[in-house]
Amino acid sequence: MTKANESGRIDEQSKQRQLDQYRVDDNGKKMTTNQGLRVSEDEHSLKAGARGPTLMEDFHFREKMTHFDHERIPERIVHARGSGAHGYFQVYEPMTEYTKAKFLQDPSVKTPVFVRYSTVAGSRGSADSVRDVRGFSTKFYTEEGNYDLVGNNIPVFFIQDAIKFPDLIHAVKPEPHNEIPQAASAHDTFWDFVANNEETAHMVMWHLSDRAIPRSFRMMEGFGVHTFRFVNEQGVAHFVKFHWKPVLGVKSLVWDEAQKIAGKNPDFHRQDLWEAIDTGNYPEFEFGVQMIKEEDEFKFDFDILDPTKLWPEEQIPVKIIGKMVLNQNTDNFFAETEQIAFHPGHVVPGIDFSNDPLLQGRLFSYTDTQLSRLGGPNFHELPINRTVAPVHNNQRDGMHRMSINPGPVSYHKNSLAGNSPEPASEGEGGYAHYQEKVDGRKVRQRSESFKDHYSQAKLFWNSMTEVEKEHIIQAFHFEVGKVKSKDVQQQIVEMFSNVDVELAKTIAMGVGVNPPANKSEVQMDLASPALSQEQMKVNTAATRKVAILAADGFNGSEVNQVLESFKSAGITAEFISHNRGVVTSSEGQQVEVNQTFLTADSVLFDAVYVAGGQESVDALMASKEPIYFVDEAYNHFKAIGAGKEGAEILSKAGIVSNDPASGIVAVTDKNSGSAFIEAIAKHRHWKRA
Repeated sequence: MTKANESGRIDEQSKQRQLDQYRVDDNGKKMTTNQGLRVSEDEHSLKAGARGPTLMEDFHFREKMTHFDHERIPERIVHARGSGAHGYFQVYEPMTEYTKAKFLQDPSVKTPVFVRYSTVAGSRGSADSVRDVRGFSTKFYTEEGNYDLVGNNIPVFFIQDAIKFPDLIHAVKPEPHNEIPQAASAHDTFWDFVANNEETAHMVMWHLSDRAIPRSFRMMEGFGVHTFRFVNEQGVAHFVKFHWKPVLGVKSLVWDEAQKIAGKNPDFHRQDLWEAIDTGNYPEFEFGVQMIKEEDEFKFDFDILDPTKLWPEEQIPVKIIGKMVLNQNTDNFFAETEQIAFHPGHVVPGIDFSNDPLLQGRLFSYTDTQLSRLGGPNFHELPINRTVAPVHNNQRDGMHRMSINPGPVSYHKNSLAGNSPEPASEGEGGYAHYQEKVDGRKVRQRSESFKDHYSQAKLFWNSMTEVEKEHIIQAFHFEVGKVKSKDVQQQIVEMFSNVDVELAKTIAMGVGVNPPANKSEVQMDLASPALSQEQMKVNTAATRKVAILAADGFNGSEVNQVLESFKSAGITAEFISHNRGVVTSSEGQQVEVNQTFLTADSVLFDAVYVAGGQESVDALMASKEPIYFVDEAYNHFKAIGAGKEGAEILSKAGIVSNDPASGIVAVTDKNSGSAFIEAIAKHRHWKRA
């Protein structure tokens, strides 16, 4: 125990000595397991052959992953900040040719689902709009049992082997000596990890793109990330990757806007999802699959099992096979969104795994995590996790057991209960693993086919529009600019010269280090338009949110016409003024003020409309807030509309009052109202840049 001095206070030197005995200096030491055994390899899990499955006897991997899985309680170690909703899934056509999964056969069947969206790095209390990967996980409650598609909004990942996952998360989480920064990757340890693990290159390009700051959960793609298998009734398998395509299109925030939203409304995405469902604007996603025949496994210039690689849609098209609709909010956030337990190993007949080493590790890690987070082995009995299929087995007891199993028999085989419950044959719906031949030596190494870390990073860069490239450069400048170590900054410049030398030079200039000495840029001219948000064709104003700035004396007939146009386009409008209560039009019409300039901000809206009416405009211009509101929307490239006199506020902010090509529309009649709707649908107007 710590010694106290005569006054009864703990002696600081004694306390220091007590702490010193627990301090461990790892610097310059050899790595060991927790049992003191020296570790010869910490990059690769033990596999049956370089491309084979991970072996359970890999005690080092299991110890490392088990410790990682139990590092935080009770919130999730990763994906702690989440939002969820219920809905249903319907397949468009029977998929019998490819898979025997029953929920993918009958277009008339609505399979219940629960979806959880999340950020990765932040704690439960962090902001929604941070730059991060977004989780996109779906639990299908099928008649054959629960199927979990546990994915992200980006189709690739930072690492190739699950044994590296604790290292990645340790690097991106707040640094352990000061717990800073929260929910951000712009710091030394993350970029030190990137610089020393080149397999991260492709994912980093995605992470610094607009994909990492989505406009809403309703406007981002989802991906299963890994390579899985479809298996049909005849035992014929196809490799498959899963996609969610948002009906509203893929849209993002701009970085300045994302940062401000984090302060103005840290629940921005959570609230957006809740309000969309609450008002009947149900989020919809089409379900797509890419499929490769087993015999075509090695026909590509990348390894289809590598989780840092995508399958270019121009080479392997996405077949759209169904739709998901989210139509019900949760009744209790904790009981549903917090307690839901996903696991990529929750599959149904007709869906199987590949030897992707990241997937193989996740098949162990997820159950292990739930044991700690949800207090024991019976997490499947929580209402949100319960399958709609009946459950019969010999598992008993454990913490929080809810099932009451009568009788003395809880083992297999038995005669006292007529050998019940007994296994089901494959013909009776029993799950049978795909019979893949595996032959290889036990090794800790990675397949040679996983060693190209830059070609697809270059493909991604080539596929971006000039605006998207500029955003990636700015993201590099911000993220790497926050790094304190000049050595790490220089390493990043050298690393990304392998992707594009000019990009690396620009990074170097922005962060103040030397231009790259390395000139080994990947020579690739290919591009994939499917990777570019700006080249996607889906543009709709539906469900967008517009701020109407008005005060007493606004032009009522003009505003009514605008509101009618909004209603027909599915747009939501809110009136913003100096005070709550009502504002009265010049014709005597009263409308309720939804928010004031103190509680609202342009970053929380998709577009801004300034009502006409001289009295209203004069009242608005008596303070600086409306001017700033419009100016900020302009700087974030949003559509701006103005009534006849409302144009004065635009002029006061230095904005040309009618420039439809740049998203500035003078709304004076029905035709100009339609032009404003089109400007909103385009989301951003980059010509202003």
